[in-house]
Amino acid sequence: MIQLATEKHLLGLKGVPASEINAILTRAVFWEQYPAKATSILQGKFVANMFFENSTRTRFSFEMAQKRLGAQVLNFAAAVSSVQKGESIYDTVRTLESMGIDAGVIRMKPEGVLQTLAEKVKIPLINAGDGNNEHPTQALLDFYTMKKQFGDLKGLTVSIIGDVKHSRVARSNLWGLQALGANVKFCAPPNMQAPELVEFAPYVSIEEALLSDVVMLLRVQLERHEDGLFNSAAEYRAQYGLTVERADKMQPHTIIMHPAPVNRNVEIDDELVECDRSRIFSQMANGVPIRMAVIERALS
Repeated sequence: MIQLATEKHLLGLKGVPASEINAILTRAVFWEQYPAKATSILQGKFVANMFFENSTRTRFSFEMAQKRLGAQVLNFAAAVSSVQKGESIYDTVRTLESMGIDAGVIRMKPEGVLQTLAEKVKIPLINAGDGNNEHPTQALLDFYTMKKQFGDLKGLTVSIIGDVKHSRVARSNLWGLQALGANVKFCAPPNMQAPELVEFAPYVSIEEALLSDVVMLLRVQLERHEDGLFNSAAEYRAQYGLTVERADKMQPHTIIMHPAPVNRNVEIDDELVECDRSRIFSQMANGVPIRMAVIERALS
């Protein structure tokens, strides 16, 4: 893992110290409170959003952050690019680097490619999600949301419920929360568990998961699991969904989080998505100042 302390890349949170994470969170406070919607701090800088995998919220959040900082933004969609004709991801990034971009935000399906790319290019790269590996800015905005609610994250218990096996959000949250001194628990059906993470966080029952300070639901795509335990979304909801009845059993101070997009009435009941305990739309709002802090750091 390339450490933030020595490089401008942000490839993941595994191995990143709490001091680096807290520095980003602190800078995000500055940008959230900034009196003007836009600034010229990155005027003359060019940033390319290179999305080799579809995304709406993440790309718009990055673009909003870049434009608020005054950067020139280039959006690259793989669906209409030469990558569809066989051009490699490396060649695409090197081409844009040769044209003069100053930083790249990358989202891709393959794992392990981003680390190799970062070692070969001279511009800073920011991971906007790679395969089932990491999604560091999502985790950072999650920490920011928790910090605004609870203050210090040290000693906090966070339960992550759902498809841990395929979740880059779960992994980035695990690494970052542990660095910040929080306790992480997973809750997942057997076929959605990631066995390699057992040594870092225990798998608990849905009843135990609900007793945490933060209950974080993950988006579930049942079609990913051909050996699925569930015949329908309704069956998943009955066993692992955050229903109104289950929410009533949570502690009074517990908050609900979800990286979105939300499958309403599957992993969480519709009426809970925007209830008083929910921070789901706050998370989306917090993504902009977090990404402003990350982009500024890469280009400063």
